[in-house]
Amino acid sequence: MLFLGFSAGLPLLLIFSSLSLWLREVGVERSLVTLFSWAALGYSFKFVWAPLVDALPLPWLTVRLGRRRSWILFSQALVIAAIIGMACQDPLQGRHVLVYLSLFAVMLGFASATQDIVIDAYRIESAEPRLQALMSSAYICGYRIGMLVAGAGALFLASYYGSTTENYHYPAWRNAYLWMAAAMAIGVATTLIVAEPSSSRDRPTPPVRQNAQLLGLFALSVGGFVLVYGFTSGIAGEFKSILTPVVGNGVLAGLLVELLRLLLALAGGWVISAGLIHLGWVNAPVVTRNYVQPIRDFFERHGRATAWLLLALIGVYRISDIVLGVIANVFYQDLGFTKVEIATVAKTYGLFLSIAGGFLGGALAFRYGVMKILFLGAVLAAATNLFFLALNAAGNSLPLLYIVISADNLSAGLASAAFVAFLSALTNIRFTAVQFAIFTSLMTLLPKALGGYSGSMVDALGYDVFFVFTTLLGLPVLALIWFARGRLAFDRLPSARAT
Repeated sequence: MLFLGFSAGLPLLLIFSSLSLWLREVGVERSLVTLFSWAALGYSFKFVWAPLVDALPLPWLTVRLGRRRSWILFSQALVIAAIIGMACQDPLQGRHVLVYLSLFAVMLGFASATQDIVIDAYRIESAEPRLQALMSSAYICGYRIGMLVAGAGALFLASYYGSTTENYHYPAWRNAYLWMAAAMAIGVATTLIVAEPSSSRDRPTPPVRQNAQLLGLFALSVGGFVLVYGFTSGIAGEFKSILTPVVGNGVLAGLLVELLRLLLALAGGWVISAGLIHLGWVNAPVVTRNYVQPIRDFFERHGRATAWLLLALIGVYRISDIVLGVIANVFYQDLGFTKVEIATVAKTYGLFLSIAGGFLGGALAFRYGVMKILFLGAVLAAATNLFFLALNAAGNSLPLLYIVISADNLSAGLASAAFVAFLSALTNIRFTAVQFAIFTSLMTLLPKALGGYSGSMVDALGYDVFFVFTTLLGLPVLALIWFARGRLAFDRLPSARAT
């Protein structure tokens, strides 16, 4: 799990912070840089294809490696291909190259999210409930190390090969990303060595016709989503210009229009799915078993009111730190910190603080219960955003940067550990891959969608107002945790999973 966690954590920052610094060195405007974070929205929609990953065998690979290992290896191959594709694009060559770079970034987000789906299922199926905390700790530790390599490691390599803010050098970033692709060999080797879970080996393979129906349903639904989203592009621009005077803020108008556009695209995909099922082109019981039953189980176990409350909590718990995190590296760069300083303090030093926070959060959750530490983590994650106000006022102050990174990463690690325990407790092992994918997708959907506008918000409001805004985003989270505490019967992860 340590090495698989490394493989899962490596791609994330190649879409977020490392890519944002690369684009800023090229001279890409801040508002466009943060929009690239939407390439990671695959993490937020992975529940859509999680049933496919759970049910479909891969030709040749599944027979030889098993259901879980074959999908892990396949997704790792896609991750490597996407990173190499990004490395081969020089954004300085024009907007058309930015389009290619964004497509490979989307591919990386999709492949990495798929890898997460299977590794989460592998983790839960490979050990009995009492060992899940240890498995999760090893996975999170590996994940953080992978983020360190992709964050600090990529920045160190780009600096070593000669690229700076004043003197952009494309081969430096190309080589850094190629080294990241090579580092994925750790995950590939692990996948080839480890054993397939016994529960996965004993599970029967669905008939070929059912697999083809599920795959066709997914492909046509995604096609409908893409068509609606693309068709509304021109209309969205006109509607934004009309709405801006009404709301008095161009950024807010853009956010509302894009949210409506996203909902319309999702509705288009759903209409196609419903139509195919109604026409009998797809077997309704197959769809029910793979898509509906995991959701139905969650609502039946918790009751409708509590289930909606929990889903709302999951959807906004990480909103404060994710929205700020999208633009954090750009903020450090705007203050005049070098890539080496950012890599040393924000990535390397910050990693150890987040790992320490994770172990502290796990120990406190075991001692005092998951919900109490979930509340504490939410308070700290929002409150520490105010530390960035002091850093913005002080400017290029390395000691203060250490203080800000210490507070931010320690609180984020504590909150993450409590939140993983919370999500694991909500997951029914009968529907491991699908339910956990739904939870983790929902966890990042709204924060990442809003984070895509963080650059525009900073341009319109300034850093100080933006930091206060991200702090205020944490207040509804506290209210949701408070209401949820009285509705849940678990305090510790093992007992919750046993029930």
